[in-house]
Amino acid sequence: MTEIGQDNGPNNSIDPGASPNGGALDRLLGRIAGSMNALGSAWIFVLMILINIDATGRTWFAAPMDGVVEMIELTLVAIVFLQLGDATRQGRLTRSDGFFRLILRRRPTVGRILGALFDGLGMVFMIIILWGSVPILLESYREDFYVGTEGIFTAPVWPVKLIVVIGAILMAVQFAAFAYRYLSPPRDVN
Repeated sequence: MTEIGQDNGPNNSIDPGASPNGGALDRLLGRIAGSMNALGSAWIFVLMILINIDATGRTWFAAPMDGVVEMIELTLVAIVFLQLGDATRQGRLTRSDGFFRLILRRRPTVGRILGALFDGLGMVFMIIILWGSVPILLESYREDFYVGTEGIFTAPVWPVKLIVVIGAILMAVQFAAFAYRYLSPPRDVN
């Protein structure tokens, strides 16, 4: 993979899967995305432990652990939004960019415009998710929505909605940084 401004021979291009090589904002985004990814990974580990405790309790003691199914249902979307920013930043999302790389190599200006357009559309998509998620977050907090059955197991919904909002904000900013990277003039490595 190549970074911004790295010499690729006759054409100076951007690798569409590489993370940007920028300043303080880029480092801050990297730290936030990496921390959220680590939190998502830790939560996956916690869920695996809960699932094993539940399965063992069901099988050996005929006593399942209350709330495991609800916790899994509730937090799967949160895990996605915790890890999405870092996966996108590191170029680890599933994508097919062979044709795009060809355009970048043969027509760098057109490739940069297309890259900025694609990342701009990604930013718009994340803003649309925010537009729909913020009212849901506020309502779930105000109305104290929860999953589960009272008296057995309940968990509030708003923390997961907050994670979705934070993840969408991070992704919108990340896509904006990617679009800016495509629109910025190449830098010399020398």
